[in-house]
Formats: sequence, C-alpha cells, structure tokens
Amino acid sequence: MTNTNSFLVELGTEELPPKALLKLANAFGDGIINGLKDANLITGECKVFAAPRRLAVLIEGVPAKQADQNIQRRGPALAAAYKDGEPTQAALGFAKSCGVDLKEVEEVSTDKGTWLAVNIDQKGQSVKELLPDIVAKSLATLPVPKRMRWGSSDVEFVRPVHWLLMLYGNDVIDANILGLQSANNTRGHRFHNNTDIKVASPEHYAQTLKEQGKVIADFDERRSLIAKGVTEAASSVAATALVEDALLDEVTALVEWPVPVLGNFEEEFLQIPEEALITTMKDNQKYFPLFDSSGKLMPMFITISNIESTDPEQVKKGNEVVIRPRLADAMFFWEQDKKKPLESHQEALKKVVFQNKLGTVFEKTERVEKLALNIASQIGADANHTSSAVKLSKCDLLTEMVSEFASLQGIMGERYAKLEGQPDEVSKALSEQYLPRFAADEIAATPVGRSLAIADRLDTIAGIFAIGQKPTGVKDPFALRRLSLGVLRTLIEGELELDLQDLLQHAAAGLSDKATVDVDEVFEFMLERLRAYYSSKDISPQIFDAVASVRPTSPLDFDRRINAVKAFTQLPEAESLAAANKRISNILKKNPVAEKASVDQSLFESEPEKALYGALTELKPEVEKYFSKGDYTPALQALSKLRTPVDKFFDEVMVMADDEAIKNNRLALLEELRVMNSHVAHLGALQS
Repeated sequence: MTNTNSFLVELGTEELPPKALLKLANAFGDGIINGLKDANLITGECKVFAAPRRLAVLIEGVPAKQADQNIQRRGPALAAAYKDGEPTQAALGFAKSCGVDLKEVEEVSTDKGTWLAVNIDQKGQSVKELLPDIVAKSLATLPVPKRMRWGSSDVEFVRPVHWLLMLYGNDVIDANILGLQSANNTRGHRFHNNTDIKVASPEHYAQTLKEQGKVIADFDERRSLIAKGVTEAASSVAATALVEDALLDEVTALVEWPVPVLGNFEEEFLQIPEEALITTMKDNQKYFPLFDSSGKLMPMFITISNIESTDPEQVKKGNEVVIRPRLADAMFFWEQDKKKPLESHQEALKKVVFQNKLGTVFEKTERVEKLALNIASQIGADANHTSSAVKLSKCDLLTEMVSEFASLQGIMGERYAKLEGQPDEVSKALSEQYLPRFAADEIAATPVGRSLAIADRLDTIAGIFAIGQKPTGVKDPFALRRLSLGVLRTLIEGELELDLQDLLQHAAAGLSDKATVDVDEVFEFMLERLRAYYSSKDISPQIFDAVASVRPTSPLDFDRRINAVKAFTQLPEAESLAAANKRISNILKKNPVAEKASVDQSLFESEPEKALYGALTELKPEVEKYFSKGDYTPALQALSKLRTPVDKFFDEVMVMADDEAIKNNRLALLEELRVMNSHVAHLGALQS
C-alpha cells in the first residue's frame, strides 16, 4: 500500500480583496484537488484557510507517489505503417518516439481497423515532483479579473506575494512559484508578531499560527468569533446588532485577530433617516449598527478591530472620530435635499440618459406611466396615485443623498415624498418599485407599487431586447434575468391575473418610436426564468415542461396549473394516464386528424370504444366547468377517472384498423381525449 501524508501550502500576500477572499481560497483548493485527481492521486479531506494576508490549503491522505501504470500508445493505422511490405516513415517515427525497436511494436485490431501500438510500463511519479506544478497551475487559474505587478519583477498576482510554505508531512517541497522559494515558515500577525514562524507539520499549521502568530487562519472560526463577539457586545448595552451575512463575511475577510469594539456617535445624527445611517455604517465603515428593544436605531455601533490593543479606549475613540465626518455629510445631504420638492427634479431627468438608443430617464418614465396605468386599471390601483408615483419614481436619483448612496434609491424617494405630504400609496410605491431586489426579497405590497414595479421592469426588459443586447450565456449586464423573475414573482405571489404577453405588447407599443420588440422572444425568455423558480420549490422538470408546453400567458395561471399537475402526479392513476397520453400524442403525430373530424358512434365495433366515449361524454361538462374557472386541481382529479376505460381501450382495441373509416373514427376519439387531457398541461410530458 502506498504511504500517505498530509500536504500544506500557504501563500503569504499583501492584504487580499475582502469581497473576493473566500472565492479565491476555494478556487485555490479546488485547483489543487483537481490537479491531484488528474494525476490519479486519490486524497482525503481538503481544508481551505482564508485570511487577509494568506491563502492556504491542507489536504489529508495524499499518496507519496502515483501508482505504476501500463499504458498503450497507439500509432498509425496498419495501412499507413507499411507500404509494399516495408515500414513507412510513420511506423519508424512512432517506434522511435516510444523508445523501442520496430520489432517490439504490436498490431492491435479494433472495430475501426488495425493499428500499431506499444505497451509502455510507466513508473508513477513522486508527489513531491508533481505538487509544485499543480500548485502553480492552481494559482495561475484563480478567478482574478486583473492581476498586478510590483517592484521590478515580472511576476503577476492579485496582490504582492511575500512567502510560500509547502509541506508534505514534515518535509519541505522544493518549489519556486511566483518568484518565491518554498520553506516551512509562515508569518504572524502584521502588528502582533510579523516574524517568521516555523510550522512543524501540516496538522500543526492552524494551532501554531493562533498560538505564536495571533492569526486565526480558519475563515469559519473567525466568522463565528466575530458573530459571537458582536452579539455579546450588543447585549452589554441592552441592544441588538444588525448582523447581515454579507457584512459579516466582509469583516471576517478584513481581520486576522478579531476584537469587538463598542462605539458611539452624537444623538443629533438620529435626525437623519436611519436607512442612511445604517448604509453609512455598513458600507463605508464596516460597522454593525445597534437597535434598542423597540427596534429603534441607537447612536452606537460595533466595529471589529484587527488588534488586541493595550488601550482599547483609544481604538474606540479613533473609530468614533472616523465616522463623524461621514455622518456629518449625510446630515448635510438630508438638509439640502429637503429644500427641494421631489417634483423639481423632473425637468433634469430629461438630461439623464437611460440608454443611448432608448432615450432619457424622463422618456422612460413617460413610457412606464402608460404601461403602469394599464396595469393599475386591471388590478384596482388608483389611477391618479399611479400616475403621480411614476412621475416621481426616478426623481430621487438626482438628490444629494442618493448620489452619495446609490443603494438608497427608492428608499429616499419614499422619505422625501412623505415629508412633502404625498399620499401613502404614492410615497410607498417609490420604494416598492425596486421590490423584489433579490431572490428571497419581498414583493411590492400595494397595488400602486406593484403597477410601477411591473411596468418599470417590463419597459427595461423589452427595450434592451429590442436594441439587441439580450443576455448571452452567463453575461447579463442589465440584470434582465433578475428583473424578469421580479415581474413573475409579483404576478404569481401577488395573485395578479394579468396576461404577460399582452403586457409585453403594450410595452412594445411604447417603444415603437425607438426600436422593434420581438414580443414572442421576450415572452419565452421571461417564461423560462420560471424553471429555476419552480426548481427551488421542488417542482420537477417534467411537471414544468408539461405546463410550459401548453404555453399559458398568465404567470398566475401557469402557477395554478403547476400546482394542479403536482397534485395530479400524487394520484395512483397518474402514471398510467401519463403513459397513455404520451402514446396518444405519438399516434396522432404520425396520423393527424382532420380539423373538423367528429366521432361517429355507429362505427364503434367494441365495448371498450363505447365505454371510453361514454366516459368522455359524461366527464366533459364537469371538467369544462372547472376549466372555465381555472380550478385545475379538481379538473385533473376528475380526469383520473378515465384511467380504467383508457387502459381497457389500449389493451383491446387496434387503433390502426384496416377499415379506413373505423381507423379514422378511433383517431377522432383519441383526439377528443387528447384535447381534454391537454387543457391543463401536456400530461404525456410527465413520462421521462
């Protein structure tokens, strides 16, 4: 059995980009694991370490060498290897490249012909020989958008590199990567112990760094410590901290030795809308805001220091000094914006370009207003409030506050509108137009907000498609996939019975002076977004395809059909009926029925034909009543009664009878059955 050992590599750097740290570390680990797999080396568990000044990977159970292999190299075809009984240059060259005499070359026959071949015993390489190249390739393929150079070196990486640790067991692996010679030394905390620290073995890496270097290399461990520290610090002042995953991840990527610090700011800043204060603390300072028991923002924050100071009070004061100018700026923006009504910014929107080919933001709001009013009339939203909301919808983009904090668009619009005394539905719609902002976000709650949210997105989606900049592959610069899902979720979760294709026709009409919209193409693109939406709800691809094949144009109707088909698949009759429907579709595809063909009962020759027709006739009024009301679940449950007559029909009746009239009559019967069964979904698609 081949000996195994743990392998450790650590690359020491200048501070790495915090938002990219985890991605870089995981890619580094994946690259090394894949390199070992490619070398036919099966390993144990892989642990990735990520800290501001280091990327490290520890892999257990790495074999000391590759297994020996017998490899067959195939050469030229026999016909090309010999001519008139003499070896050609191709045959001689092949033997030479394999390091053997031509007499040692074998002939191998396959179903595609006979070839020259050589069996070569290949000795497995030592892992110590393989790892330098594997590590170098992994680093070279890290997802770094732009690499940098430093000093006079030609070496490129995301940040300057300073040390390289590579250990296999207790042995240093000899390597020179990114201009660094490998060793068994790491380096401690930049301020607490910025010196070389010897690592005895891979297993001692994390503990050695923690005890001697004041560095917690494990990202998850640091993250947990920070979350716990923030919670405890908040509890000490009877507060609750806002600890969001994105901020927690970023702060974890900024420190190697986390120490929570509680700070304060002047109460007068609480006059500023709390959204602006929270954004300033989170985005600019990476602070955790604090709230009292009633959910009100407190004039306090928690920051995570990267040092264990001998004078914590100075660290606290330093952070308080830093945040004060930020809050003062926010106060200035707030006071300045209050001097101008939102409506005063409308004229300036005529100079703000939405997209070169689609005109200005002002022109966009004019298009959106028409579409939003159309939607409002269908869902019971107040027309005047809808019109006002659309006119004001983009005005906050020109306020001082949103110019500084783009993430507050809509939120500040609502704030300013309330100050001006706008109706609640109008002011609320200004923030709701951006809902949902992400996959798990809530949808707009008010009718006016929903009208605006849907209309604004549809205008953008249709417009970008019209100018030929639709998403391709993973590229989606205008986030049309996210915008589409936002529309679909609003229609479905808001239970809005709206025809998406009709709405897109109206959006296209609004853009007619700018570009031509292929409504069918946009509709199909949007509908396809539902595939991932339903996948997250454990709806199988077969159920989705069964419904999509009948092309419902209302997303809410689509959703009802999805739920009905899901319930149908739980019935004991489902599998048999789905198989029968697939069979019927295949028969009718090859033998299409005339458009006005009807069933003639006088041509029935057997009891199963009569029984199936009788069951269809009896069920038709019941299921059509359900269909007309969109009650698809009871409709499919009713159709499940057809299982027995359908099974009996296919067991005992030959559809393709010799008599043309009888055959056509049976096909007409199957067509009636297909039409009834395909009203909700193509049930045959449930058969994989």
